[in-house]
Amino acid sequence: MIKWFPLLFISLVNTIANAQGAYQLAVLKYNGGGDYYANPTALPNLIEFCNENLNTLISEETPYVEVGSSDLFNYPFIHMTGHGNVVFSMSEAENLRTYLLGGGFLHIDDNYGMDEFIRPELKKVFPNHELVELPFDHEVFHQKYDFNGLPKIHEHDGERAQAFAIIDDGRVICLYTFETDLSDGWENKEVHNDSQLKRMEALKMGANILIYAFMH
Repeated sequence: MIKWFPLLFISLVNTIANAQGAYQLAVLKYNGGGDYYANPTALPNLIEFCNENLNTLISEETPYVEVGSSDLFNYPFIHMTGHGNVVFSMSEAENLRTYLLGGGFLHIDDNYGMDEFIRPELKKVFPNHELVELPFDHEVFHQKYDFNGLPKIHEHDGERAQAFAIIDDGRVICLYTFETDLSDGWENKEVHNDSQLKRMEALKMGANILIYAFMH
């Protein structure tokens, strides 16, 4: 399938000429009552980190985009988070499936409490695909920064942090990070009072995710 998104990532080694803010990332707005608007400073802070440390030129504006909207196709990378219920209608699931198969990327970060809801909704989107756990040697953990799996930012139920993915034709098109609270670590320091070490772990892993999404 021909992808509609051009190569957007601008590496430290091979900088591609581009205008500041030439493209945007977005946050997914969904129905069901879950707080899709959680962690409002997370994605802007990740963008700032990547622009400063990876030479990316990403707009600092991070709009909310509805899962069933055609506007979804304006963004190469969509971030989704929340604590509670998620509901996709069948038309929304189809729209999201078309977006992902066409070259888009969805990162879902369980902010604690989303897991039981997001799994059946992803089955609506990809009924014939399984969420598979990524091994520690997967590329997403070894981009600009090396990780031995997901960093643990916040503790909840004593479970290990896991990265699950929906993979199509060898490409991760949806990454689901669980029991890590990765995007909490992207937030302003005063929100959770995380240590600088934890915040840096979260931001570096987030940068790896962006690099992977833009290079595949």
